[in-house]
Amino acid sequence: MSSNGAANRGRSSNYEYVIARVRSRRASLFDDDDYRKLVRMGTSEIARFMEETEYETEMNALGSRYSGVDLVEYALNRNLAKHFDDLLEWAEGALYDYIARYLRKFDVWNVKTVIRGLYAGADSTEVEDDLIRAGEFSERRIDQLLAAGSIEEVVELLDDTIFGEAMAAAYPIYEESDVLVPLENALDRAFYETLVEGLPNNPEIDSPTGLYVEFLQSEVDFRNLRNALRLARSGADADPAEYYIEGGKLFDEQTLTQLSANVEGIVAAVRESTYGDKLDTALSALEEADNLIEFERALDAALLEYADRLSNRYPLSVCPVLSYILAKEREVDNIRAIARGREAGLEPEEIEQELVIL
Repeated sequence: MSSNGAANRGRSSNYEYVIARVRSRRASLFDDDDYRKLVRMGTSEIARFMEETEYETEMNALGSRYSGVDLVEYALNRNLAKHFDDLLEWAEGALYDYIARYLRKFDVWNVKTVIRGLYAGADSTEVEDDLIRAGEFSERRIDQLLAAGSIEEVVELLDDTIFGEAMAAAYPIYEESDVLVPLENALDRAFYETLVEGLPNNPEIDSPTGLYVEFLQSEVDFRNLRNALRLARSGADADPAEYYIEGGKLFDEQTLTQLSANVEGIVAAVRESTYGDKLDTALSALEEADNLIEFERALDAALLEYADRLSNRYPLSVCPVLSYILAKEREVDNIRAIARGREAGLEPEEIEQELVIL
């Protein structure tokens, strides 16, 4: 994360400047035609295509160490971190804080990557290449996490962070079960619940803070919805309350617990909610195709569309920045899915089903 955080917090927000820069970056993102070209290329062709785009710097820098899908993936991660670090370099005041809070999702990514590597006995160099250095953690802390010799040591290193309490509570459950789910779920809950911490409960709807809260509440709702459907589909003997994230509007803990045993009940509840129109097509697909992966992609697309709509309604707010972050993530995820799919020998039509295309 940018080192200018403390200095920026005392300044007024510079929405006009940051949003102008973000719009310029947004215009350079791949469009749906680019994805349709990529799904018909081999992995070496994809790499050459990316060398002629704004990924050129990362592709050239990493080209001597990697090739094929590995080169594409590591270039994507490095480029993503660069762009999001730029947001923090540009932003001042409350806008900086809003962006910094949201980019903590990459701290979650990085901790999950480290503990998965330790769990699988992976080499620390491989783990480091999968990190996305775009969150709040300093380089020193990331280096400490990479050097950790055990998952217990990782948990101890997080003691003074927003994840410390949740991870300490989840660690005994992990030790007993020997599965990472309790730890990963603790990270997610800590991230989402601190997103809205300290923000007004009922801010003015059209204020920058109000828009920020509205967007975050929707993201929490979609995460709870995703978790509820996964639990309902899996039939696993798990306590739904352990997966509940506070801060949304759609579910409370009791409702989520009740619905997690019943896909039809979840679908009915969403149809009757404020998200019913936004997710109507996705809900129908879920009912007809019984395909949770397809529905989750539809959720991702719906959240991006929602952010875009807020951006258009309130152009001088944090919404255009959040919308850009989601759009950039979508680009990276789509390119990664295409490269992996082509390497696995999937047909273009099969890969297109894995993409989030609006």
